[in-house]
Amino acid sequence: MRRISKLTRVAVGVASLALAATACGGTSSEAGSEGDSEKGLAIAYDIGGKGDQSFNDAAFSGLDKAKKEFKYETADIEPTEGETDADKVQRLTSLAKQGYNPIVGVGFAYGPAMKEVSAKYPDVSFGIVDSVVEGKNVASLVFAENEASYLAGVAAAKATKTNTVGFVGGVDIPLIHKFEAGFKQGVADTNPKVKVLSQYLTQTAEEGGFSSPDKGKAAAESQLERNADVVYQAAGLSGQGVIEAAATQKKWAIGVDSDQYEQQALAKYKNYILTSALKDVGGAVYALAKSVEDKKPLTGVQTFDLKVDGVGLSEANPEYAKVAGLKDAVDKAKAAIIDGTIKVKTA
Repeated sequence: MRRISKLTRVAVGVASLALAATACGGTSSEAGSEGDSEKGLAIAYDIGGKGDQSFNDAAFSGLDKAKKEFKYETADIEPTEGETDADKVQRLTSLAKQGYNPIVGVGFAYGPAMKEVSAKYPDVSFGIVDSVVEGKNVASLVFAENEASYLAGVAAAKATKTNTVGFVGGVDIPLIHKFEAGFKQGVADTNPKVKVLSQYLTQTAEEGGFSSPDKGKAAAESQLERNADVVYQAAGLSGQGVIEAAATQKKWAIGVDSDQYEQQALAKYKNYILTSALKDVGGAVYALAKSVEDKKPLTGVQTFDLKVDGVGLSEANPEYAKVAGLKDAVDKAKAAIIDGTIKVKTA
């Protein structure tokens, strides 16, 4: 089995800007008229967009890898503020009409639009991250976030000195409940004396739960004031505020999705990013692109868990190995989850 460091390299290997498409929302592009080259993978970002140092940037790394390997034109499309399902339908339809294949919607919010558009373009392969959409030409790319979060909980329980840790979720929805459930279970199984403070930033994504670093910072500051000394966030772009708050007070933060210790935009806080719960969105996006290139497109539910290194925990920060008992406890928990000894809750 690959070591988690390989997963990390895939998840955070963001390089040059992607090529463009014309559709709703902003794009990045390179010179050349439509039709100059074969068109391949296109991704439509979730709330927070490119540059979130987390979920969306992980998806971009998969697009970037596919572009380099398959030498075709790609597109990555930004969301618009306050957009509707109709806007997403228009975006996906535009990409399909332009000849992109496959087309990936990054985030559960693309569910209704993906179902509608994929039915109209049966010869195009579609993928959706973090949701299940029925369709003969749709691959549902889902992850065992609860398993990675369990490992984050083990790490937090080993690192805390106050026996109080925090969880900040971006939006109060079932997907983020998986992160919280795994984290709490990992903490409790490691040290039942450790208290977990939990807070969700908003009830809906439209309220900015995944795109407001100020909200994340305020939530983390509140938990730190209540004695938390390790704070785990599953909040997209808002998580940057959580990391800033923890680092400012010289407490531990735990990142999410990408290895946030390695993110350039968070470099000034990196010494306080103990680890990150990894979710190989980039690897999943690339896997779909490769399957289409191989003329064997993935369809149905594709689950990425610890067994396939689809999720994991980063060890990039040298301090990770210096926390007494942390690495051994995480390694033991990982093995137990993989062999089925530990069953991780999802809610």
